[in-house]
Amino acid sequence: DTLWDLAIAEAEKRESADDDGKRVEVSEKSLLFMGNKNGGKTTIILRCLEREEIPKPTLALEYTFGRRARRHNTPKDIAHFWELGGGTSLLELIRIPITSNNVRSFAVVLVLDLSKPNELWTTIEKLLQVTRNHVNKILTKLEKTNPEVATEIKQRVRNNLQRDHPDYDLIDPFPIPLVIIGSKYDIFHEFDSEMRKIISKTLRFVSHYYGASLVFTSKSEALLLKARVLINHLAFGYDKSKSLSVDHGKPLFIPAGLDSLSQIGPPPASDSDIGKMRANTPLELWKKVFEKTFPPKSFCNLQDTKDPAQDLQYAEYEVDVMRAQKNQ
Repeated sequence: DTLWDLAIAEAEKRESADDDGKRVEVSEKSLLFMGNKNGGKTTIILRCLEREEIPKPTLALEYTFGRRARRHNTPKDIAHFWELGGGTSLLELIRIPITSNNVRSFAVVLVLDLSKPNELWTTIEKLLQVTRNHVNKILTKLEKTNPEVATEIKQRVRNNLQRDHPDYDLIDPFPIPLVIIGSKYDIFHEFDSEMRKIISKTLRFVSHYYGASLVFTSKSEALLLKARVLINHLAFGYDKSKSLSVDHGKPLFIPAGLDSLSQIGPPPASDSDIGKMRANTPLELWKKVFEKTFPPKSFCNLQDTKDPAQDLQYAEYEVDVMRAQKNQ
């Protein structure tokens, strides 16, 4: 063995043995945060990792990680946090963090800016569609190479909803665990109550339909704590929260599987309006009702991206000097 081999073996032995010399599994989970531009993704990640930093704008795809020990003197579990910047403009980067090696321990956190209702549906649709297609491709490959893992992933998604749940056959769960966070609740709370009701009901439907957890948050410590509970469950396997808040006048907090279509009720529109809308699926019907009140903004994704080469946070003296020379 080379010196490196011996060092690696020694490090693995130390990491995997607890006080009695028994083997302890170190868990590794990965999370991908995505959503509206300036929606507060970085702030939420920093709070989950208890870091007192000032959030900077995310460029393309960024990575950080956190480590936590389950008990005293046990090796620390690792959680990989990926963050996709640029709203819906950099969708092709989703395939970098999610691979067939880690899809089993992967989860997605979709952060939606509640203060921009006209961008909500487009953001949900684009990001979740591309992610779902990518994960499904990985699962199709796994069915050939490792069918047990593929079956386990598909089964686990269904486990959030009890088999006797009345909506068991009516929903279409996302292929990997999903948390939807509605950010900037403080601004949203100032909206007209009817608008708040339509947005809240729609997000409840979307979350339930995808088998996702839903939480509304803002900069307030109490609300950030609720989001942290859901994220820590996915990242470090902490206990799930049993609390539930479905009152549209308050911040929503609904862990996956605890809502139902009968509690959410029909889409917020009159029967005659619903009758005129042609929709093939419940999701399509909710989309049409929602977009009638909040027509989607046609926003060009790339026009406002600043050139990162001019951004001081990425300054690198040698590179910049060479670049200036080349430009000259």
